Amino acid sequence: MSNAFLNLAYEPALESLGSEFYDPVAAASFPSHQLRFRNDLLLPKLGLDPQQVTDQEFIECFGLFVGVRPFLALRYHGHQIAGPTQSYNPDLGDGRGFLYGQVRGQDGELYDFGTKGSGQTPYSRRGDGRLTLKGGVREVLAAEALASFGVKTSRCLSLIETGEALWRGDEPSPTRSSVMIRFSRSHIRFGTFERLHYHQRTDLIQCLLDHVIEYYYPELEPGQYSQFYRVLVQRTAQLVAQWMVAGFCHGVLNTDNMSITGESFDYGPYGFIPTYNPRFVAAYFDYHGLYCYGNQPLICRHNLELLQLPLARVIPALEMKTALAEFEREYWHAYEQLLLRRLGLATPKPSLADLQRELLEMTLLCLEESQCSYPGFFSALTEGFNPSWRESADFILENSELGSADWGTWRRLYHRYLQALSPADMTEIAQTLAAANPPTALLRPVIELVWEAIDQEDNWQPFQQLVACLQTQQPFTLC
Repeated sequence: MSNAFLNLAYEPALESLGSEFYDPVAAASFPSHQLRFRNDLLLPKLGLDPQQVTDQEFIECFGLFVGVRPFLALRYHGHQIAGPTQSYNPDLGDGRGFLYGQVRGQDGELYDFGTKGSGQTPYSRRGDGRLTLKGGVREVLAAEALASFGVKTSRCLSLIETGEALWRGDEPSPTRSSVMIRFSRSHIRFGTFERLHYHQRTDLIQCLLDHVIEYYYPELEPGQYSQFYRVLVQRTAQLVAQWMVAGFCHGVLNTDNMSITGESFDYGPYGFIPTYNPRFVAAYFDYHGLYCYGNQPLICRHNLELLQLPLARVIPALEMKTALAEFEREYWHAYEQLLLRRLGLATPKPSLADLQRELLEMTLLCLEESQCSYPGFFSALTEGFNPSWRESADFILENSELGSADWGTWRRLYHRYLQALSPADMTEIAQTLAAANPPTALLRPVIELVWEAIDQEDNWQPFQQLVACLQTQQPFTLC
């Protein structure tokens, strides 16, 4: 076959688990197919040369869905937002997507091609199984923005507009339709295990654990179930720390939107915080702020605790409780290290531990009290950094408008830290600031600006420019 994607060596890893885990489905047929986005940065991971892969090859596989493998709608349940709390929902599963296939990357790891918007499945629940074009655009942008921060996240491989008019309650309708392909480590969710517990299938829980360890935790020996849970706790704590430092608020932190590999995916109506506000809410339906920005560590820990219920059929409950007790320590360790990096301090000094903690606390206090731009503060720090800051606290961000807060105390703490370093360390700080603080902030007005050009004029140039800026870490300025 001449299509590069059809020539990949697909592995039936999840398919081999058996029919209790999925339903074979067919893709929908669409009136038209326009490739709106292709992620050429991902193709080398698959051993493909972007210059040798045509747009038509994307369309054939991920729009027309030519292929020889079965398409699998995965089964799962989940604890979902229900007012101020979560409630269990046994009526879930892939309702507008399926597992297109699994391939081994050049790094030796197994990756999924997962669709979104590819049509109805047994789990569509009276829905049309489609994805709005705006929803696809937003997920492409979120994935690239998170990747620019080094967050462990799924990515979008392609986005194809499909020529249908969709009616939605949360977008002006009719609106345009699309199919997106998600490139991720796995689509196995916490809710995949919850479903098996609901059906009292202890045998399948153990089978799925064996599968997860074999494919996604190769550092563990077969049967090391307790150690698997311990590592998952660590991965999840590190992931939510990455979100928090990046200023990312996940829209729907249900257990069915948490990956068993500790990877970001299915962000829902996400948002990046414009100012440091722990009560910031991304999802329009989260009226009680259950999944607000500041609650994310608590919710992720709670979801890990909910996962103990199905896993307790295989793993001793006390061992999981002991592992989960380490979540807070793991989270704060990762959070502090990452926030120090955003301040340019890549190499924590044990002798300065107290000063580091005081500096971090004052940073967050000033950001919250002043309500200055969260991404803008780090941009000003990166663009304005000068070795002369080591000489006097008065030089630090002297021309920046930071709003009302005790920035004088913050400047003195930062100056004390710089003075404890050598003059030669100033170069490393400048390099760390540039690496840790991408210059383009994916705030809502930016997304809406890009979408307006698409919606009103079918002008994709701003979108393409924004994606390029996120991928190359360049500032976005609309031409």
